[in-house]
Amino acid sequence: MDFFEAWFGISPDHGNGSLEALWVVAILAVAGAFLMRGRVGAQVRAWVRRNGRR
Repeated sequence: MDFFEAWFGISPDHGNGSLEALWVVAILAVAGAFLMRGRVGAQVRAWVRRNGRR
């Protein structure tokens, strides 16, 4: 997983791959947040329709 070093020619993590792992985790976290946002939003809208606004 040394794509950052190959693309930019620098090694901020000194070749241990932690920067690339951080990128992968960050991208997965953002994707998960977007997926959960839609699901939770639908559940909240359904709850409001059932129970009405208070």
